[in-house]
Amino acid sequence: MSLTMTIVMLISGWLAVAAAMLWGVLRITRRHHHHPVQPASAKKTDKAAARHATAH
Repeated sequence: MSLTMTIVMLISGWLAVAAAMLWGVLRITRRHHHHPVQPASAKKTDKAAARHATAH
């Protein structure tokens, strides 16, 4: 294998790993993003709200 092909494959491997890690981080941040509580959801009891807060 030529030196040029080795360098190109090394760089493309780094890019693939970086893209996979970025995708994983973005997936986790979207999954754990907490939306602000709407005033309409004030009907929940304190017990239900406490249970939701301790779920994570």
